[in-house]
Amino acid sequence: MYVAPPPQLSVATQRGTDDNTVTWRVYQLWEGSNKFFLGGRLIFGPDVRSLFLTIFMIIVPLAIFCAFVANNLLDKFSHHLGIFIMAIAIIFTVYDLFLLLLTSGRDPGIIPRNENPPEQEEDYDTSISPAEWGGGLSRLRLPRTKDTMVNGVAVKIKYCDTCMLYRPPRCSHCSICNNCVERFDHHCPWVGQCIGQRNYRYFFMFVFSTTLLCIYVFAFCWVYIKIIMEAHQINVWRAMLKTPASIVLIIYTFIAVWFVGGLTAFHIYLISTNQTTYENFRYRYDNKENPYHRGLVQNFIEIFFTKTSPSKNNFRAKVTHEIPDYNFFGSRLETDTSDTNMGKGGGDLEIGGKPSWPSPGIETSEDLEDLQGDALEGIDTRSGIHPRRSSWGRKSGSWEITPDIIALAAGVGGEVSRANGVNTPGNR
Repeated sequence: MYVAPPPQLSVATQRGTDDNTVTWRVYQLWEGSNKFFLGGRLIFGPDVRSLFLTIFMIIVPLAIFCAFVANNLLDKFSHHLGIFIMAIAIIFTVYDLFLLLLTSGRDPGIIPRNENPPEQEEDYDTSISPAEWGGGLSRLRLPRTKDTMVNGVAVKIKYCDTCMLYRPPRCSHCSICNNCVERFDHHCPWVGQCIGQRNYRYFFMFVFSTTLLCIYVFAFCWVYIKIIMEAHQINVWRAMLKTPASIVLIIYTFIAVWFVGGLTAFHIYLISTNQTTYENFRYRYDNKENPYHRGLVQNFIEIFFTKTSPSKNNFRAKVTHEIPDYNFFGSRLETDTSDTNMGKGGGDLEIGGKPSWPSPGIETSEDLEDLQGDALEGIDTRSGIHPRRSSWGRKSGSWEITPDIIALAAGVGGEVSRANGVNTPGNR
């Protein structure tokens, strides 16, 4: 399972109200592949850069339309009604971009992950010993699917190994964002986000409004060509040569309307039958009953006239964790804030105990063994260094065994040797 590394925050940001706590925001410890902006207020998919291409493909044609077509139509209608052609185009573009932001910049319906697998049930296989569980308890012991009833129809729900939960009906795990999403429809690369329960309505409205915008520009380009034909008494081909911008926009919008228009028609069909894109391509309700179909009217009401469910995630919530302040022998460790060197003195980790560290933390028993083997090297809690071994500030050979530790180890070794009757320099 992918685990994001802890953010490298300053000491002042990490420290809580006392010197023994560290505070982060939920989005800073997020284990999915999402990108966050404005302090966790906006959430995007990992392919958020494609959103700029989509915005470019909307704004540039509209700028050309306003400059070379709508601007020339301002005085072509009585009572200066031509100004509304440009005003409607600008307002409609702003509305379209606003829907795009609502689609791509909000939680699509992500289900929070479990920190542990669900509780075991009586019918689980108990022949596997706890030592064999390791990190794969869910894969070894939990059933892969369960049956649940939806409107009187049995529906199978699957267990997600990554999120360690049984997905609700119509939920699926997006491999791109690495999250389980409610009423998962698809991951749209053009908006850089998953399309799910909380943003499907805005996605459809964005696609539909883009279709109308293409038809609007396409139509008024032909109106402008018609006006040129009547003003100069020429045929359509010569009129088109007098306005090359209109030719470019007609070709562009004609191609685009097949894409966004076809997508609009397809989603109208999905809404009318209460399906998702994922269900339509994978399950197909042609030969079996669709348990979610409630009739044409109710299906449209469910999408457009029901309240959007609140997010199950508070990405800006603060998460405070305590940092253990114990040295190797279990006594309280007094840290000197002026010392920033690694491996000096005892590490603030209690031997034999699991460190209180936020996710990501110890994932497998191998990590715990690494911690026990590296305990003498020390951990600097002031700089927020993660206690795991790999590339997090470890300095091999930087610790020294002091004489008192050597004497203590020799004493313990001598007592064990004498107890076993072994001839050593300590029991001669």
